[in-house]
Amino acid sequence: MLVLGIDPGSNHTGWAVLSQVAGRYVLHDAGVLRAKAGQDLALRLVFIHAGLLELIGRYQPDQVAIEAIFKHRSAESALRLGHARGVALLAAASHDLPIGEYNPMTVKRTVGGHGAAGKAEIQRLVQRLLGADRPLPQDAADAAAIAITHLAQSRFQALAKAAR
Repeated sequence: MLVLGIDPGSNHTGWAVLSQVAGRYVLHDAGVLRAKAGQDLALRLVFIHAGLLELIGRYQPDQVAIEAIFKHRSAESALRLGHARGVALLAAASHDLPIGEYNPMTVKRTVGGHGAAGKAEIQRLVQRLLGADRPLPQDAADAAAIAITHLAQSRFQALAKAAR
């Protein structure tokens, strides 16, 4: 299964394309969609949407994993994040891709073993889990962590279903 992980943001949207082979996570590609600073929000959303559509077309993922809505430090930043999530969900849904949504605590527990892992720790752990020689950019590492969580949850759900 090929998964496109997305860490949405109205300025920077991280993405990572991963699969799992013989129990190991395989990074196919990752990066960050960087909207122009100071650009109108609507234009940044168009940029993010177009970038995600291009990635979906290029990599043909089987599923998408995205960060879920969570409590944010301000209502305004939560609203901007919601807009970015919305265009990401639209891009995935327009290609009929199944979508997994994971809150930051679940991602931290899955990748870091506990819910209190910081961004730098998650970045280092993702680097180790992927066997990368250098860390991914922060937003791309977050997207990879979301994809890893989806792959781990999907495997667990498949095992649970088989046990029933």
